[in-house]
This record gives sequence, C-alpha cells and structure tokens, in this order.
Amino acid sequence: MFKSIRGTKDIFLPEIFKWQRLESIVHQVMKNYNFTEIRTPIFEETSLFARGIGNETDIVGKEMYTFTDKSNTSLTLKPEMTAAVVRAFIQHNLGELRQVNKFYYISPMFRQERPQSGRLRQFHQVGAEIFGVKNFSADGELIILAFDLLTRLNVKNLELQLNSVGCQNCRPDFVKKLVEYFEPLKDKLSPESQNRLQKNPLRILDSKDEKDIELKKDAPSILENLCDECKSHYEGLKDFLIKNNIQFLENPYLVRGLDYYTKSAFEFTSSDLGAQNAICGGGRYDLLVEQLGGKPTPGVGWACGIERILLAAEKYEEPVEQKIDIFFVVLKPDFRLKAYQIIRELRNNNLSCEFDLLDRSLKAQMREANRFNARFALILGQDEFQKNSIIVKNLSTGEQEEVFLDNLLDYLKAKVN
Repeated sequence: MFKSIRGTKDIFLPEIFKWQRLESIVHQVMKNYNFTEIRTPIFEETSLFARGIGNETDIVGKEMYTFTDKSNTSLTLKPEMTAAVVRAFIQHNLGELRQVNKFYYISPMFRQERPQSGRLRQFHQVGAEIFGVKNFSADGELIILAFDLLTRLNVKNLELQLNSVGCQNCRPDFVKKLVEYFEPLKDKLSPESQNRLQKNPLRILDSKDEKDIELKKDAPSILENLCDECKSHYEGLKDFLIKNNIQFLENPYLVRGLDYYTKSAFEFTSSDLGAQNAICGGGRYDLLVEQLGGKPTPGVGWACGIERILLAAEKYEEPVEQKIDIFFVVLKPDFRLKAYQIIRELRNNNLSCEFDLLDRSLKAQMREANRFNARFALILGQDEFQKNSIIVKNLSTGEQEEVFLDNLLDYLKAKVN
C-alpha cells in the first residue's frame, strides 16, 4: 500500500478547516497592512539558493531537494522564500513600479531534515517582505505585523527576541574577534560548531548544544562591536518598538542561519511549543537584491511556520466542525430534479447546501443533516411538490414553516444572515 513520504502529511477533515481559517485571517491582516500577495514557482535554479542563502549554510549544504531536469539544469524545490521573491522582484523590475514594495506569501517549502513536531520536510510558511526602505521603520512595521497576526491566530505566550548582526563594514571585525575567542576552545566545542568555526563562525552563537552554550557565555558581543550606522539603526528600532508597546528581549546570541542578513535580526518564540519554541524569524537583508543581480535595494522580511502556528494555537481553540446552511431532504426520488434546480440557485447565491445522493429514508436524511450541522432542512414532499412550496425546518429550534418557492431565496437569506 502506498503511503505519504516521511516528513510529509495529508491535510483533510477536520484539520483542513483550521488551515482555511488561518489563510483567511492572513489575507485579511495583510490587506489591512497594505501588503500584496506574491506567488513564485515551487522550484528555482539551484544557483539562486546557493548564491543567495550561502554555500556554507546547513540548508544549502545538507537539506535541499535538488535534481537535474531533462535539459541538464540543476533545479531545487524551494527551501525558503526570500531568495525566490527577490528573483521575481529583479526579473520583473518591480522596483520600477513603486519606490516601496510590500509583499506577502503563503507557500510550501522543502528541506530534507529530521522530521519532528511542527517541523516537516514539506512544510508551509507565511511571510512578509518590504523592499525599498532603509529606515528602521520598515523593520518595526514588519515586527508589529507579525505580532498582530500571531495574536489574531490565537498564538499565546509570545516572546520577541531582538539583535543586530551588523553589516559588511563592522561584521568582519566582529567575526575575527569571535574566531580568536573560540579558537583556543575549539576542542571543547561540539563537532558541528568546530566545523562552523572555519565556515560560518556566527552560527556558533546560535548553537543549542549545552557545551557550546556554556562556552559562548564569555564570547564577545556583537552589540558592542557595531558601527555607527548599525548602532543607530538598532537603537531606532528598539525605540520604535517601545513606543508601540511591543516588549522584547535583547539576545546578542540571536543570529540568522542565512548569509544575506544585515543589521536587525528578530525571532518570536512561544513557550507553548516546548524546546523547539521558534515560531517566526526574520531580519534585514540590504545586500541581497544587489547580490542576486539587481539594483542596490534595501529589504527586510520574516517567515512564520504554519504548522508551528497551528500547533501553538491548538490548546486555545475550540474544535472546528463542518457546518452548512441547508440540507435538502427529498421524500421521493422523482423529486430529485426539482430539488437540484432549487439547490443550484441557492448555491449560486452563496448559501452552502447538501442533499442526499443515496435515496435514503426521511429519518436517515435528517440524521445526515444533523451530521453536517446544517442550520435548516428543506423538505420536499408530495403536497409541497404540487403546491410549488417547501417546508423549511430550523434544526436548532425544531420550528418549521411552509414557504413558496418564489419567496424561498429571500426568506433563507434573511434567516441565514
């Protein structure tokens, strides 16, 4: 028997209702913030991610799903979205349309890592990006957007962690100091951090290994090594958040796993997720557009894992059940055509309807109406068929009324709305 691939899952009743609710809220909140949706292909040229994310990152080095197509081109299923959005931004000259561009997306991603709770090999993210704004106000707007969205999605016990990772001017000196600090301790580091010491020293600060956590306590802080521009940006962002009543915790060990980040780095966590508590991460990437072949354009963005949002919100939400407006009950098979003509008109006027496809008894049909949590049952019997009318039964109160078909649509709209 065929089964889904390890690290992937099927989504259906009743869980699918949670996904639909989440997506509906995302679209509404993004509209409120004047972000427009962007959709990119599910795969891109491999070199886009290698160049944008960085060859030494775990994503490129270990986790990407890469294959060669029939034209001998190396393609990769999207492991993240920012590089793809930047590619589209450059390719279609979106920066020429307006000075500031605000995009959001809901998309599947693919990483071949060890599956665990809330983290799959095919996972889904909602994310937001702003292009064209160098000022910290764009960072602040995105952080507040993420906070408001997660709050609307019923994620609780949120904590915002904030840091700066510097820029191309001040980060090299800090990385040099970091290597000088860790080099004498190399043999005490975890094997992964020993490897990172040569290839990506900043990531040692993000290590969750207990030995590394102890060793990095006395490591130099990047916040004490920022250039004037990065320091001004960071202080401005903190002030912006304070004035908007957004609490945060400064975390000098917070770094992003991708090479394109500069200046601000931030992460939302929720204690409801246990040890793997990150739910949303992002930061600024002022160099990425130029790095991928576009005109110099500042950018900032974040991404949230949808599976992790649903996991965090699960304990606070009421069970979601399938509900419809109307279940049509037909007492004789001969009335089916008439019934379906009525149903089609109701559906075309945005009333959700279902009817029996199995020619079951009245009792069985009413039981099915209750199973679908229908608000009303429409009952078409011999008398109603001849009088061109129908019985409308309120399934909550048990009250019923005979309504002529000419008046049925207006009657139901008034009752449902």
